[in-house]
Amino acid sequence: DVVCMMDGVFEAACIGVPDDKTGEAPKLFVVGKTPAPTVADVTAHCRKNLAAYKRPRAIAFVESLPKTAVGKVLRRELRAGERAGGARAE
Repeated sequence: DVVCMMDGVFEAACIGVPDDKTGEAPKLFVVGKTPAPTVADVTAHCRKNLAAYKRPRAIAFVESLPKTAVGKVLRRELRAGERAGGARAE
């Protein structure tokens, strides 16, 4: 929700990915509007508005998020794509 408040962000979703240090770390998927924010913009916004443990460790810009017929984001498909290496990480 915090990232969706940014200008230039259409929608965003976060999943947990394996992390050696903490066990699991947040990864953010962002669908941008034109003009889209940069990774630095998103990182700065998160640093200002989120606690350290909630800040995404990785940010990927995607064309769209997988959704159900009623519009709910399918996080399991984001995780499956992450295992397959489908999203462009920054």
